[in-house]
Amino acid sequence: MGRLDGKVAFVTGAASGIGAQCALRFAQEGARVAGFDLQKPVDAAAWAAVERAAPAALFTEGVDVRDEARVAATLRAALERFGRCDVLVNA
Repeated sequence: MGRLDGKVAFVTGAASGIGAQCALRFAQEGARVAGFDLQKPVDAAAWAAVERAAPAALFTEGVDVRDEARVAATLRAALERFGRCDVLVNA
């Protein structure tokens, strides 16, 4: 059992760097992960590892955190899919 079993984590900046590593670690700890970024994952294998650890993982490209309407729509879609958000990482 992971420390985040049953939890849902939303991670901005999930395409690379700290955001990508947070998404992976949360998935490894049992969380369902929704990753958001302006670009697609820099390392496709890294996001594939998130999906292997958390098969229900969701990645949404084209999310600019400066665009409030786009962020709100993306969060609504993720909330519809997962039902809630327990962890939020703004990377």
